[in-house]
Amino acid sequence: MCARERGWSTVDEPVKRPSVNPLDKLSRLTRRGGAIRLTRLSDRQFTAVSAGLGLVLAAGVVLAAGPWDSGQRKAELDRAVAASRTGGADHGSAVESGPEPAPSAPPVLAALTATVDNAAPGSRTAPDGAADALRTVLGPLLKDPALGTRPAAVVIDTASGELLYAKGAGTPMTPASTVKIATTVAALSALGPEHRIATTVRATADHRTLTLVGGGDPTLDRAALRALATTTARALKDNGVTRARLTYDTSRYSGPARHPIGPNENIAPLSALMTDEGRLDKSDSGPAPRTDDPAGDTARAFARLLHDAGITTAPAPKPGRAPAASRQLAEHRSAPLSALVERALTNSDNDIAEALARQTALAAGEPADFAGSRRAVTDRLKKLRLPLTGAVLADGSGLNREDKVTAGLLAGLLARAADPDHPELRPVLTGLPVAGFSGTLSDRYTGKSRGTGLIRAKTGTLTGVNTLAGTVVDRRGRLLAFAFLASGTTSPADAQSALDELATALAAGAH
Repeated sequence: MCARERGWSTVDEPVKRPSVNPLDKLSRLTRRGGAIRLTRLSDRQFTAVSAGLGLVLAAGVVLAAGPWDSGQRKAELDRAVAASRTGGADHGSAVESGPEPAPSAPPVLAALTATVDNAAPGSRTAPDGAADALRTVLGPLLKDPALGTRPAAVVIDTASGELLYAKGAGTPMTPASTVKIATTVAALSALGPEHRIATTVRATADHRTLTLVGGGDPTLDRAALRALATTTARALKDNGVTRARLTYDTSRYSGPARHPIGPNENIAPLSALMTDEGRLDKSDSGPAPRTDDPAGDTARAFARLLHDAGITTAPAPKPGRAPAASRQLAEHRSAPLSALVERALTNSDNDIAEALARQTALAAGEPADFAGSRRAVTDRLKKLRLPLTGAVLADGSGLNREDKVTAGLLAGLLARAADPDHPELRPVLTGLPVAGFSGTLSDRYTGKSRGTGLIRAKTGTLTGVNTLAGTVVDRRGRLLAFAFLASGTTSPADAQSALDELATALAAGAH
């Protein structure tokens, strides 16, 4: 039975250029003086992210940045982190007549619920008319039949923490791949951006038995495997050994290896040991034929590399646990978690997303399976004081239709990532595809679109589900976090165009 016949769908998000806060405490949404505002705001303002995450990109800096593997967008990330204590308020201009940088503000987010809906005709507006303008512009766009039966939308001004627009903000909906925003926020919060996933080789005291131990790095490649083999062979020869037995250890993961979607070109079987995400072609992103045995294939490739280095292994590699008394001979560490997060978001990489969910589970002392990952990710988001009512984080990738999030949660996650008090979350923003330039948005905006280079957003596509959540700099220079979710859609192309039009309306300023 195919995936579609089981009620599942594959992700339809082609990638042409592969790559590798307002929220101090959740406050209650209140109405004061006819304005929808967030309580407990501080007097600091957060503005610099708007420059770094939008306007510069329109000039094509993204394309000039080069390949985005292991340190992709490193300069942008370093700049954001370095400026985090001042909200990134240094705009990098030496012109004396330029505007003074604004002070930063700790991010704030309301506890968004379905009852808060300023898309309603009778809602009051913000003092500067921003909410009124958005209601006028977004309201008709959300009525587009291409958006299905119940679209939801949330827009937050990240500098002030003000909820500018909300329609169905607290309605749990299927997020598709936009759930990766939740996965990556949780992983960065739990482990930090510098965390690296280790793959090791261990040996018994007599060096006659080797164990290749998977740590859960889906990006392990042949070059890294060869380096492990070279180091291992040298250590064995130093001890007078040229022949050894090889086993491989995948015990770091537990539970079923198959995603509930079943065999699928969008994701390999889940294993703590794999090479190149189990891909059987030369691709590094998007759908691809996958091996049914990623761990076994990796171990056999390692055995061949050991042979090339002068070490014979016999018989063929078998599954096994590294003995407690074994010692480490070689180690490879993945790219930093920041780079893995960016690659997962830019390419909508399901294998990396599921690995990050399991790394979060391991950090929390949970089993590295779907259930343990769900508990760990949910608990981490609770600690970040995000609105989780109705949320079901059934997997890390968004392929599972049982996933449910609200537009309020998605926008809140992005607002939290812009929080100057949480610089560790900044890779979530820098990893978002850029309209017309990178990842899953590379071909969804033209050079003439008003949103090109200004919109950064994670896409989501399943049969009947289309979503878009990200950030945009409007004509007033405000960095807005937004989330648009649609279900019951019948044409992916039309739904994507309608979502892109909503984001473009934000970039245009909605004056």
